[in-house]
Amino acid sequence: MSKLQSEALREAIVQIVTDAKEKKRNFTETVELQIGLKNYDPQKDKRFSGSVKLPHIPRPKMKICMLGDAQHVEEAEKLGLEYMDVEGLKKLNKNKKLVKKLAKKYHAFLASEAVIKQIPRLLGPGLNKAGKFPTLVSHQESLESKVNETKATVKFQLKKVLCMGVAVGNLDMEEKQIFQNVQMSVNFLVSLLKKNWQNVRCLNLKSTMGKPQPVALECRLTSSVAQIFMIEIVDRAYLCDSGGVA
Repeated sequence: MSKLQSEALREAIVQIVTDAKEKKRNFTETVELQIGLKNYDPQKDKRFSGSVKLPHIPRPKMKICMLGDAQHVEEAEKLGLEYMDVEGLKKLNKNKKLVKKLAKKYHAFLASEAVIKQIPRLLGPGLNKAGKFPTLVSHQESLESKVNETKATVKFQLKKVLCMGVAVGNLDMEEKQIFQNVQMSVNFLVSLLKKNWQNVRCLNLKSTMGKPQPVALECRLTSSVAQIFMIEIVDRAYLCDSGGVA
């Protein structure tokens, strides 16, 4: 049975950090874990989906929107957190294009109990289809803590292709923090797979503008899979630089 190779992972992280120092960017590069799967049929097999909270926040600038009642809106203002109240949601009038635009603007949403019940009626299925249905926040919880928890959580979801990528760190983090995040991410992902490690074809680490670094298994992406990863990374880099969601 194959396992994550700790030494290969450490070497990959060192290489990514070293390469980034040689050509500094005007933004903080994200470190992404790229996964290639095998022996899975997205058409027949159940498409898994799961989230895990990492030890360290991989994207501190992750854009989150609070869909709040009066109390949560006030708290969001104090935290500098973007928000919308019920009146603002009503103005979208379940318009599919506007809801889709809202979903693209943010990485994640939080919602008050009084508001989350109204989401289907106010917005339709748009946020749910985008995989961004709001996370409930009660008034007994700290909104700031919930925001940090959301920023530290990554989601693995199998769609139509046998590859995926999730942010596991950034180049402002210590190398050991990236290592810990990758370890937890991989172990969680493997637990979601029907045959665990037997379904993992390869694992790579890649900074936004850097080259993929293999950390386990064969790690030789086919040109088509590599192209998919490259398109996603470039898109995210552009969006980061332009102030959008990445």
